[in-house]
Amino acid sequence: MPQHTRPMPICPDCDGFPTVAITTGQTTAGGQRQTLTVTCRACQGTGHRTPAAALARSGK
Repeated sequence: MPQHTRPMPICPDCDGFPTVAITTGQTTAGGQRQTLTVTCRACQGTGHRTPAAALARSGK
């Protein structure tokens, strides 16, 4: 039987789109636009956040 798992919460900083390409407005020698690939720092490019309860489990 399949396991029922809860979906991981989507990162509120990137809304689930962890990697984006940003154009710089300049073109290369071949005529293509120069782009920068940027990854979300909050989720390290996964698009999901670990629930806070799982992170702060301590004590008795």
